[in-house]
Amino acid sequence: MNLHKIGLLGIIIGLLIACNPKVANEIKQETTEMNDKMKLNYPETFRDSDVIDDYHGTQITDHYRWLEDDNSEETKAWVTAQNKVTFDYLDQIPSRDVFKQRLEELWNYERYGIPFKEGEYYYYFANDGLQNQSVLYRVKNKEDKDGEVVLDPNQFSEDGTSSLGGMSFNKEGNLLAYQVSTGGSDWREIRILDVVNNTHLDDKLEWIKFSGISWSGDGFYYSRYPAPSEDGELSAKNEYHSLYFHKLGESQDTDELVYLDKDNPQRNVFGSTSSDEKYLIVNTSESTSGNEVYLKALDTKDELTQLVYGFEADYNFIGNNDNLLYFVTNADTPKQKLISVDYSIVKGGRPAFNTVIPVSDDVLRGVSMIGGKFFANYMHNASTALVAYDMEGNKLADIELPGIGSASLSGKKEESTGFLSFTSYTQPGAIYSFDTESYELVPFRSPEVDFVSEDYVTVQKWYQSKDGTRIPVFLTHKKGLVPDGNTPTLLYGYGGFDIPLLPSFGLTRLPLLEQGGIYAVANLRGGGEFGSEWHKAGTQERKQNVFDDFIAAAEFLIAEGYTNPSKLAIEGRSNGGLLVGACMTQRPDLFKVAFPGVGVLDMLRYHQFTIGWAWAGDYGRSDDPEAFKYLIQYSPLHNVKSVAYPSTMVTTADHDDRVVPAHSFKYISELQHKHTGDNPVLIRIDVSAGHGAGMPTDMRIQQAADVLAFMFYEMGSTVSAGSGN
Repeated sequence: MNLHKIGLLGIIIGLLIACNPKVANEIKQETTEMNDKMKLNYPETFRDSDVIDDYHGTQITDHYRWLEDDNSEETKAWVTAQNKVTFDYLDQIPSRDVFKQRLEELWNYERYGIPFKEGEYYYYFANDGLQNQSVLYRVKNKEDKDGEVVLDPNQFSEDGTSSLGGMSFNKEGNLLAYQVSTGGSDWREIRILDVVNNTHLDDKLEWIKFSGISWSGDGFYYSRYPAPSEDGELSAKNEYHSLYFHKLGESQDTDELVYLDKDNPQRNVFGSTSSDEKYLIVNTSESTSGNEVYLKALDTKDELTQLVYGFEADYNFIGNNDNLLYFVTNADTPKQKLISVDYSIVKGGRPAFNTVIPVSDDVLRGVSMIGGKFFANYMHNASTALVAYDMEGNKLADIELPGIGSASLSGKKEESTGFLSFTSYTQPGAIYSFDTESYELVPFRSPEVDFVSEDYVTVQKWYQSKDGTRIPVFLTHKKGLVPDGNTPTLLYGYGGFDIPLLPSFGLTRLPLLEQGGIYAVANLRGGGEFGSEWHKAGTQERKQNVFDDFIAAAEFLIAEGYTNPSKLAIEGRSNGGLLVGACMTQRPDLFKVAFPGVGVLDMLRYHQFTIGWAWAGDYGRSDDPEAFKYLIQYSPLHNVKSVAYPSTMVTTADHDDRVVPAHSFKYISELQHKHTGDNPVLIRIDVSAGHGAGMPTDMRIQQAADVLAFMFYEMGSTVSAGSGN
């Protein structure tokens, strides 16, 4: 591939004229004005007609296979060329700086994570406002506010792009093993900190991915893949996931291999230990749903004993009480229950499970063991409900929460106090001290944000999808909003992998609300809001249901007079990026702006990269003749037509090794090739960033400002300077 094929000399931006505001407090933006002044000349991306794949007798040309090589000079030059067009365009939008300034003001508040106790100390994460990464502190008295710094991820790298990827204290609380991610990659290194002496041990483990850290005595269990080739570090298929035990002070080369399935290279394995370090629980999986379970008593010479066979259901270990081990499972029920098994009878074959907390009308999301009780976290119409039970599964009380939102608990089974974190679409994460006897919530930390939450409201509406299924959608906006069919609206969705979208406080959404806009979140099939049947209804040959649900949400917002197609934007990330890509190709007339973020957009080849093969449970694979038939029907890359598309900004990152950037590269290339309208179709590629986790604050602010500015500009909507309150 030669550089001239990319056509770098063909990038002529034209006249880039900034529009100054007529008054300091108002910027009126008109898309048509900008298009009259600026002609976009996209890079002339080479279309290779020689790469042809045969899918069960159907010939498919992959014009952009060369863009899958993220290390080639041609691809790097293409990225530079595309980013130049995109950022030159964004530079001309007057409200870009307005949104960035407002986001910096909003972000600049002190915030705390939920505390947790280890040894003699209470630990918590805190951020003074604009720090790229939150810092780990500790105090002996939980009421103290001036904590001692234990670990500062801002020191991991000069530019803030290295982040903390997970951590675990040993039982004594004197050693902290933690993972470091560089540049947003899923690859991790494990390091160990002696928190008593504030010194690092010499141990350093590499090539960790999709792993916990589970202590047992003088070492811990972790999962890793074989070291990849240098060229394939960010894109090569990840296979032969293995569970190891690392003994402190020894080389990683001598770590004990605990579990490896050589006959099934596309399986993942995870190890966890009970809090008393009495048991090892090993889970293996073939996709994102369903797992087999193996057990071992660590104080014996027992071998791993298989407890659960097959991958038809999920079994999530939540703790033990001596020989009784507890799991949350959706076996034989779509809404999950808590079960127990006695380890003393496991070795005798396949023991029967005992139901501790039976199935409810609501989905059981998880269970915490605190103060000798079970606290069950349910999803009631896509928000949290908490219920207390005794150890025999008898209901004790419903826990009154501060409102409709999302809550999580922190605590230990031997402690009578814990902490609860609560958030909603309009309320930042507040922390409460939690008494397990009285169930009283006492305010512990309440952040002060430069945002008047009381001026906004969240309501839940229900609408019908194409097949008549009722779908909920949360709408957040200013109180007193009178629908006039002309409100800038951002509709967000995900719809996959049994993952629920629950109410949470998002700083990036606040300027939209302040500008009088609506933030809408649809709880689509494929997600986890209503149990496994809801999830399955949006998978494989039923995946079109998810797109129908999202399209129906847009039509509902229009029919109810909230907005219209010229004021409606859609956004989704990862599987949600697939959602946006599919919906904008199926209904380009319905949306004004589209943001497919780090999306799975080539449905014929997604399983060829990194961990993509594990998503087949939701998607199916193109090497299956039946799956190919439905994948080709909606694959965004393969359904771009010669029509006018919404104003589009695809977002991805060069270090994304979860959903490799080739998806976005190929999709935008086809979109730019076939798009017949005047709306811009751009790609924004972050450098030294990954799928999203651990992204530094300054990078998150700039990306959010670009998304909001692009959205309002393309809608021709007025943006007021200042807070908007």
